[in-house]
Amino acid sequence: MKKKRTFDPLFHKDMQFKDVIGQEAIKQKLILSVKESRIPHAQLFLGPSGNGKMPLALAYAQYIMCPNRTEHDSCGVCPSCQKISKMIHPDLHFVFPTTTTKKIKSSNESDLFMEEWRDYILQNKGYVDSASWYDYLDVENKQGIINVRDAAALLRKLSFKSYESDYKIAIIWMAEKLNIEAANKLLKLLEEPPAKTVFILIAENQDQLLATIRSRTALIKIPHIETTDLETALVKLQECDPHNAHDAAMIAEGNWISACHYAQDQEEEKFFFRTFQQWMRLCFKAAVSELVDFANNIKSAGREKQKELLAYGLKIIRNAMLFNNNLADLVMLPEDEKSFNANFAPYVNPLNLAQITELMEEAIRQIERNGYAPLIFLDTSLKMVKLLRMKQTK
Repeated sequence: MKKKRTFDPLFHKDMQFKDVIGQEAIKQKLILSVKESRIPHAQLFLGPSGNGKMPLALAYAQYIMCPNRTEHDSCGVCPSCQKISKMIHPDLHFVFPTTTTKKIKSSNESDLFMEEWRDYILQNKGYVDSASWYDYLDVENKQGIINVRDAAALLRKLSFKSYESDYKIAIIWMAEKLNIEAANKLLKLLEEPPAKTVFILIAENQDQLLATIRSRTALIKIPHIETTDLETALVKLQECDPHNAHDAAMIAEGNWISACHYAQDQEEEKFFFRTFQQWMRLCFKAAVSELVDFANNIKSAGREKQKELLAYGLKIIRNAMLFNNNLADLVMLPEDEKSFNANFAPYVNPLNLAQITELMEEAIRQIERNGYAPLIFLDTSLKMVKLLRMKQTK
């Protein structure tokens, strides 16, 4: 299997709170729940990609199960900690999205990918996202789901007594990928779990979760990582030049995966800036033939990069409103990108803001549905030409 987008931030193989970047308030909240013996049986770790939800869940599980925990962390050396650090503890269970691959051609479920899952998580110290997971599995344009076989397997495992720990812990990653059958099968278990069983659901999009699942979990909102924490970690863990670390941390918007990726390969990350800049210039010129060429050429970038380009565009649109409201100091971009954004900002106004935003979001949705990229980008481009010419009337 391919291992395209893996990010190895030079961590040693521990799953402790001290290894989680930033998020000090969340760490203290989780530690306190254990100290006070008030561990909710079902918790939803909700927040944006790359903010450390999985590392926090793993550190939390290790802290709960560690017999020699300290005031601030698990001991890291007992048999329980060692097994969790290798993701082989018999009382720690994982469920995550999968799909068919060259290896697994049917009846896919999490248990069939456990070897790949452990390797993937350990390589990246838990800082993972769906795009890099699907890249790792080499599934091309397929999207993963958590299906009813996953739910049935988890119910079976949790019906047994714990093997070594007082607790059994189930981590369900990207819980919004639970299909209806799987979610319904888990509902009863979330309502009436076996004694000393803890569910940690990890999700990025609350709206995609069934309301019945949300209502049965204690919500823990996990924010973006602070820019200063990202910058410090890049210098310390990635051995980045301080200037490059500063730029990477700013553009990453609290996402450690993006920060690592940008720091390791600035040229690839500059692809989005240069491509979006070229695209908007063609839209300003209303150069239809060149826009047709642009739309045809963007096909070779691949679906994930196409989505990331559109997401970058949304960020530029949001930043434009900051410029227009004299809040340029809040724009977190390297100087060349910030300069472009400042020049672009006057063309975004209350008259076209909502329409441009919806246009970009709709293009992302169509790409996710495996729409034909050249047609999507050409249609988006022609509509953008008209929107950028809309001027706010006084």
